[in-house]
Amino acid sequence: MNGDDTQAWHGLNYFNYFTEIEERFQIARGTGLFLLSPLDWALIESWKNAGIPLEAVTRGIDAAFEKWRSGKRRTQNVNSLAYCAQAVATEAQAMAGLASAQRTAKEQPAPFDGTELLAYLKHNADTVSGKAGFEEVAEALRRIAGQGEEALGNLEELEQRLSGLEAKMIAIARARQSEEALFRVKQDLDRQLKPYRGKMTAAQLDMLERQYLDRRLLEDEGLPRLSLFHFH
Repeated sequence: MNGDDTQAWHGLNYFNYFTEIEERFQIARGTGLFLLSPLDWALIESWKNAGIPLEAVTRGIDAAFEKWRSGKRRTQNVNSLAYCAQAVATEAQAMAGLASAQRTAKEQPAPFDGTELLAYLKHNADTVSGKAGFEEVAEALRRIAGQGEEALGNLEELEQRLSGLEAKMIAIARARQSEEALFRVKQDLDRQLKPYRGKMTAAQLDMLERQYLDRRLLEDEGLPRLSLFHFH
């Protein structure tokens, strides 16, 4: 997490990164009941991990739909966030030189209830405890959850610990996956990405593939996401 991201920990929107983007896409598409796909969630996570500001993503979504509405192919629905990837990248570049000057370090209220967050930590600890092969991760989660309010004293440090444990779970799950299973998941990803490859750079595609595969590994093992970005 870089210095700019550290400042963002004080803002409600940073914790709501995923849900804010989901809602903006639904509004822009004009269909509130539209559900994002696993590929969409992986794309959001790749933006988050790349440090792309929430505002750049929402601006990119708006710009992409504005272009779609003014074009000649409106009969084709926009069914994936990947359609907005190029516009998001453009907005992120435009904001890069202005972001640090526009941010403020003003404290804001915590974007969640402490009791609910502790319940989230305990629930994840209980879930992982029931999975064979992940005992060490489960024990670490129980220790964190057992700290109670003390665990919430430094949210940046808490996020670092949880992200590290999530990475450890993914590594264990990957080691247990067969080559055939990995092949099938990659085939599925390639099928979903095919219409949008021209809208993303090689680096974006590489990051998206890694995020998508990580999400699928955890889902296949019935394991929860641990990062605070998934608490909402």
